[in-house]
Amino acid sequence: MSIFRSEEMTLSQIFLQSESAYTIVSELGELGAVQFRDLNPDVNAFQRKFVNEVRRCDEMERTLRFLNKEIEKSELWTQEPLEYPDAPNPQEMIDLENKFEQLESEMREINANQERLNRNYLELMELKQILSKTSTFFDEAGSHQADFDGLGGDDHSALLGDEGSAHSGQLSFVAGVILRERVPGFERLLWRACRGNVFLRHTEIEYPMEDPVTGDVVHKCVFIIFFQGDQLRSRVKKICEGYRATLYPCPDSPAERREMAMGVATRIEDLKTVLGQTQDHRCRVLQTVSKSLRSWEVKVKKIKAIYHTLNLCNFDLTTKCLIGECWCPVSDLDSIRLAIRRGTERSGSSVPSVLNRIPAEESPPTFFRTNKFTKGFQNIVEAYGIANYREANPALFVVITFPFLFAIMFGDCGHGLIMALFALTLILKEKTLLKNDLGDMFATIFAGRYVIFLMGLFSMYTGLIYNDCFSKSFDVFGSRWILHFTESDYKRLNASGKVWQLNPIENYYNGSNSQISHSQAPYPFGMDPIWQETLSENAITFTNTFKMKMSVIIGVIHMTFGIFLSLTNHLFFKNYISIIGEFIPQLLFLMSLFGYLCILILYKWTLDVTHHAPSLLITLINMFLKIMSSPCSNDGDPNNTRCLYSPSVQIHLQRFLVFMIVICVPWMLLTKPLYLRWKNKKKMREYRQSPYPDTVGITESEGEEDSEIIHHDDDDEDGRGKDDKKDDFQFSEIFVHQAIHTIEFCLGCISHTASYLRLWALSLAHAELSNVLWKMVMNTVMTTSFLSGVPLRVVGLFFGFSFWAILTVAILLIMEGLSAFLHTLRLHWVEFQSKFYGGDGYKFAPFSFTAVLEGEDEV
Repeated sequence: MSIFRSEEMTLSQIFLQSESAYTIVSELGELGAVQFRDLNPDVNAFQRKFVNEVRRCDEMERTLRFLNKEIEKSELWTQEPLEYPDAPNPQEMIDLENKFEQLESEMREINANQERLNRNYLELMELKQILSKTSTFFDEAGSHQADFDGLGGDDHSALLGDEGSAHSGQLSFVAGVILRERVPGFERLLWRACRGNVFLRHTEIEYPMEDPVTGDVVHKCVFIIFFQGDQLRSRVKKICEGYRATLYPCPDSPAERREMAMGVATRIEDLKTVLGQTQDHRCRVLQTVSKSLRSWEVKVKKIKAIYHTLNLCNFDLTTKCLIGECWCPVSDLDSIRLAIRRGTERSGSSVPSVLNRIPAEESPPTFFRTNKFTKGFQNIVEAYGIANYREANPALFVVITFPFLFAIMFGDCGHGLIMALFALTLILKEKTLLKNDLGDMFATIFAGRYVIFLMGLFSMYTGLIYNDCFSKSFDVFGSRWILHFTESDYKRLNASGKVWQLNPIENYYNGSNSQISHSQAPYPFGMDPIWQETLSENAITFTNTFKMKMSVIIGVIHMTFGIFLSLTNHLFFKNYISIIGEFIPQLLFLMSLFGYLCILILYKWTLDVTHHAPSLLITLINMFLKIMSSPCSNDGDPNNTRCLYSPSVQIHLQRFLVFMIVICVPWMLLTKPLYLRWKNKKKMREYRQSPYPDTVGITESEGEEDSEIIHHDDDDEDGRGKDDKKDDFQFSEIFVHQAIHTIEFCLGCISHTASYLRLWALSLAHAELSNVLWKMVMNTVMTTSFLSGVPLRVVGLFFGFSFWAILTVAILLIMEGLSAFLHTLRLHWVEFQSKFYGGDGYKFAPFSFTAVLEGEDEV
């Protein structure tokens, strides 16, 4: 079963004929079952055989990005292919290059023509605005002519300056267009540079204009500058050039301006016609491109991926054959050979390619076959680390344990229903959502839709166990506590300050001598609904006790299951010394300490409250502190704790368990190192006594532990060394490693068991937060006095329920759900997987066109 243990992998060598190598790699990419190894690690990317082909693909991708940008700029829709096309033949690559070059050249020519036409159109529109708005400027200019003729003094109403005083005559002018935001600075610089000897008038163009280069919308102003003299003319033109103002010729005669305006209007109409035809031609070209753009992108990516893979191979001495090495699952060897045969037939080659299995020195990659349901749980496990090759995969069990532990902390039937419905919507709409760009955050949620769905279902189950739905209870079977007293009796008891509790066995009376009847039969399913009532002031104490002990029991079961999974690893790898030196003492240590505690918890639950059972915490502490004396008794000795069951049995059993706990520590610490030391000495003795030392060594069938025994120097070709070589076995390193492992497990048993108390803490926090939210919002709305009328009560309930629903989703579902999710991750990664999971492997990454197109494998 590949989900429990990774697929059996093999290292294979492929001999690819040069004429069929491209098509064979193409078939293997469609199959997606082969991970090629780089046989040229010391060769950089620019010195490989097919680097020119990869560069050509890069150039084609650049062209396609340019075309795609133009399509997006024109707001056209790109047609998605119904199915991805196959990788084209190498001859088709040349045709694609030529087609892309022609399209790019045509589009650049169209863009250049359109930009030139837009620039001409903009200039004509600006000239039209100048001709229409300068009439008033010229009317005002006549009133200033006298001022220019009679300059003098420092009167700023007359235009002063050295240039103005030296020349007299008619005014000169320049007209143009400038950006609106540059007008204030432009005006100040003109005044200062020309010493006030200019007259500037400007007005804003009513509608914005489009920049022909950037396409941005800009606001511009028409201006006209009156001055006198050639020296001021050159100065004004330089300032206009510095502020990037556009100057246009403007006649000073009204008749000439009217005639020029008519010519401009005619040219604008002609230019609009040409612009419309150019835009239609551009749209037709882009529409044709948009129908095939996605198919072209797929083809180019596949071609590039094929040549990138071929660069990982080596040529033989005759350069007629490529040699590649790859990891592949053993179960897929027949499919791989069939793909190689298809590729050979497609290329028309008469020489078949060969696939041979070869021995491997390095550890193979880890490969688990998953589907859309198990992939999310596998990703949760692999976020911690990739499993070692053929190591037990916890994802098979995480499918159940992860949503279950989450539900213990998130146990609410209503909240779980909302979560399950949300995930169910994602599942039903998954085909539609997969076609859209979901974004990073929502894509992560969508990838875990099945995880969220199970979390919701399990939360509904635990919510029914807790009898909790939005902090309210279900009274389906009727409470087993039947109370015969009034609300006034309850208030009077509270006012007296007495602690008042019901007993399921004995009958108490409430002060008015009315008996409290009850039913001793337990509630059929889950908790009795009375614990959610306002009369149950000890509800938190009851639920705390129940959930805390339940968390310990579930935690011990979860860790024990992890230890048994380590047994499956030891048996699979035939590591029998680890079974004796690690699995057995670890199991005895955990069961003698916390397994015994779980048994006491279950036994105490069977006792009635009149038994006056002792505290389990004190019992466990006395089990160690009073090992030499009597840890408990039932004879009334105040120095001893009351025994939970038969004193003689409890005392002797607890002494035996403490003895087992103490024995397990040196058992874990010494057994494996001493065995490996004895094994090493035995091998060395056989090596020295053998007349043929090269034949004495470690075989593959001797198990995993033998690989740690002898490490010889490998200066010689045989790797065995000579008789004078020393043993490289380091007993101290193995002992220190085992000591660290032993200390980590012993301390981890205590800390990990305490860590499972987060199941109790978060469950209590979620329930209390839900209860507080209901009381502060809904109860407040329903009991407010000024909402006495029916209309006011309806409005209040509407807004109150809306506010409560928003807080429920934001705090209890999103924030609390994320918190419980992270705590569940920790329980699996640290407390559970540390018992058997190494997580030091590397993932199988086959050459697959699907992964390339989805962006998972960048080439």
